[in-house]
Amino acid sequence: MEEQRRAYVWAQALCRYAGADDYFLQDFWTRLTADREIYEEFIYYLDHQDFLCNVKIEGYGLVDLMIFQIDHFRAVMDQDVADMRFNKDKMLLMAFNSLLQMRKDPEPFVRAMQGQTGTDRQI
Repeated sequence: MEEQRRAYVWAQALCRYAGADDYFLQDFWTRLTADREIYEEFIYYLDHQDFLCNVKIEGYGLVDLMIFQIDHFRAVMDQDVADMRFNKDKMLLMAFNSLLQMRKDPEPFVRAMQGQTGTDRQI
């Protein structure tokens, strides 16, 4: 029970630092606690400030989502997340959120990660 309380307090802090509202927090927390494997990744990061990397969806994991976000400033397709470059907490929160979304529907994320280069340059 103590672990869950610590995790909730941390999720709440991440949401606050990321500028996410209470509705986002409650929705995120509900989905996070319903997925034991991703929840374990969340706890591991909380405890070690490092990635466990046990959850893979269509071959992609949390680190892949973080890298995609760094390159593209948007792992969440329907939100403006351009400020993630300067907000590590938001980037981490959105990576966990994206992993939870991937569990439900991986195809849009896989397509984006495989098809976008992160640049506007044409070769």
